[in-house]
Amino acid sequence: MLFTVRIDLTVHLKEKAMFCYQCEQTTRTDSGNGCAMAKGVCGKDQVTADLQDLLIYGIKGIAQYARRARGFGISDREADGFILYAMFTTLTNVNFNPARFIAMIQEAARLRDRIKARYEEAARDRGTAPEVLNGPATWQPVDDMDGLLAQTASAAVTAGREQVGDDIVGLRAMILYGLKGVAAYAHHAHVLGYESDELYTRFEEILDFLAGDPTDAEALVDQALAVGQLNLKALELLDAANTDSFGHPEPASVRMTPVKGKAILISGHDLKDMAALLEQTKGMGINVYTHGELLPAHGYPKLRAYPHLVGNYGGAWQDQTREFAEFPGAILMTSNCLVEPHPRYRQRIFTAGPVGWPGVRHIANGDFSPVIQAALAFPGFQEDGPEQTVTVGFARNAVLGVADKVVDAVKTGAIRHFFLIGGCDGAAPGRNYYTDLADRVPEDSVVLTLGCGKYRFNRHEFGAIGGIPRLLDIGQCNDAYSAIQIASALAQAFNCGVNDLPLSLMVSWFEQKAVAVLLTLLSLGIRGIRLGPSLPAFLTPALLEQLSARFDLKPITTAEADIEAALHRAA
Repeated sequence: MLFTVRIDLTVHLKEKAMFCYQCEQTTRTDSGNGCAMAKGVCGKDQVTADLQDLLIYGIKGIAQYARRARGFGISDREADGFILYAMFTTLTNVNFNPARFIAMIQEAARLRDRIKARYEEAARDRGTAPEVLNGPATWQPVDDMDGLLAQTASAAVTAGREQVGDDIVGLRAMILYGLKGVAAYAHHAHVLGYESDELYTRFEEILDFLAGDPTDAEALVDQALAVGQLNLKALELLDAANTDSFGHPEPASVRMTPVKGKAILISGHDLKDMAALLEQTKGMGINVYTHGELLPAHGYPKLRAYPHLVGNYGGAWQDQTREFAEFPGAILMTSNCLVEPHPRYRQRIFTAGPVGWPGVRHIANGDFSPVIQAALAFPGFQEDGPEQTVTVGFARNAVLGVADKVVDAVKTGAIRHFFLIGGCDGAAPGRNYYTDLADRVPEDSVVLTLGCGKYRFNRHEFGAIGGIPRLLDIGQCNDAYSAIQIASALAQAFNCGVNDLPLSLMVSWFEQKAVAVLLTLLSLGIRGIRLGPSLPAFLTPALLEQLSARFDLKPITTAEADIEAALHRAA
């Protein structure tokens, strides 16, 4: 099968190019705002892109019947979990393996047909004629690669653009990409055993809405905001899953330099995989290092309790080719942010969960023995590096535990303003803005940060205001719920709305989880967000104008000008 895939892939690449504009790094030219070529900037080839579109199409078919089956009290937990997992695999820099997408497409058709049969039986049992559905509900994937790829026209994200125009297609895309982000957050909760029927129901309703190829702009905007509210539910669920499983994060000092000994590097976002790896390496003389978005994991008491969790290695995802090549041990990638593995480390990198790359060993059963064996086979670090640390763990409990001091500092004028500099990092030009911004924030102001964008400034010295650190690392992008709760608690303490706080949001976006968080903030009525380093390509000028008018959403300019505008607005 893999040999056939490679042959068909080569043939198909010669026939047509892919189109994708779901992430910030997408190619932007005069001819279009998307990667329209044989291979995207992320490394995703045209075949994988088409298969991902087909998988999403198949998932919409599941949702069409699952939504109606729920009307008869019928739910399918296997299908619920599959929808989250499968959508997660289509996020930017997650899975690049065509063979796994083919298997998931077939699985989507199987689950849809099972739910369809249960729905139709329940309808007949109640004397009701089953609803006749079309589109994804009736699509049947063919068995061969060429035939499968020939079916992509109706599944493409730009399908129907000639009939409805770019604005409608862009709104559909915003909803879909937001849902992909929700799926990622909900999947992380799901693997820890936290689920919500309300979340599954709303997820299916919105997918069913998209399956009908909606054309009403106002209804599409409403659904986009509904995605934001759904994401808030997913973030709340994930927060409960993480804190119940590993304790509430606490401020902790994290070593950023190597320790002598055998080594495993774990990257991505998944705390369950990290906990399992730590347990399986206990007492084996292997040091474990976090990377990327797993840096905040050191704040969780139950994870920090493992003495061989010795620190963090490297920075944000876009530097992994160099950093992974220099790391002298095994590497485990647990979720999104994978780039094409370089030959220098391809034989010692492993994937787990939704992640995948052709030819890279995948751990599907939670048994990390191959990773451990690889770590023991490689030399590890030969000596300790000079000790350097950063502090993490300022999630909602830690910050709200000193809320009275924060409020007093604001009332006395010791703290003038809060700048939330959060979101993704990336390789595209313009992201030095966030370094400049953090460094230029006045000394009487506090920087809140979350996401991997923090690596651009989290080793800088910020000092403290009355014992309150001027840089508060809230956590991963997954911890956006903490930021929302902190802002809400401060607003309550000052008896005002969040928009009235001395708080400015400068958000860097990259992929679909960031889209979901942005929609959450907009659904909560947050205004004046500055977004960068560039605005989403799927938002047309007309859509951007509408969002600007309704939410005062605006692009970043310069660090100096944006700080001045923020302080002037708050004055």
